[in-house]
Amino acid sequence: MPGLPMLEKFVRDLRAIWATQPDNQSRMQAARPLLERLLADPELKAHSAQWPSTEGRKYLLLYVDPDYHFAITAVVRAPGRVGSVHDHADAWVLYGILDGSERLERYDRLDDGEKPGHAELRLSSITIGTQGKVDLVPPRAVHAEQGGPARSVAIIVRSQRLGEGTVLQHTYDPVEQTVVERYGPTQVPFELIR
Repeated sequence: MPGLPMLEKFVRDLRAIWATQPDNQSRMQAARPLLERLLADPELKAHSAQWPSTEGRKYLLLYVDPDYHFAITAVVRAPGRVGSVHDHADAWVLYGILDGSERLERYDRLDDGEKPGHAELRLSSITIGTQGKVDLVPPRAVHAEQGGPARSVAIIVRSQRLGEGTVLQHTYDPVEQTVVERYGPTQVPFELIR
């Protein structure tokens, strides 16, 4: 499949940001409006209608930068999908909705983290994301993405590659008040960017 020009331009623009900004927080803040513009592209939205589902703890790995190590991924969620409560360890993440809608839940951790396997959480906010909405998720922020009433597609920029076999993250069960450390979803290479 040939590369999509709008995604290739997006990568060039991200590389320019990474080359000039001193840290991942500044880079992600500068990248946010670029992702918002990308999500507004009708050709990319139309193209995403053909992308495969990522149900079953998977995401589409679109690009990992060889120099700056940021990663671009995508998720394609089934209607009503229930997501796990988790964090992204040390990574910064921009999470943008390309199609459909999703609900981003944010949680506060109430305990001090001293008791292994135990975590007390409180739901602190819910944001509804529709096409063009981008959330900036800082390191260790506890959150969950929940599917909307129809299929949804999100494009995600991560300050580093995350997923199976890369970085240990945390998954929480707010009802059982537990936390486990595990790798993120399986990365499925999906060539949209050359």
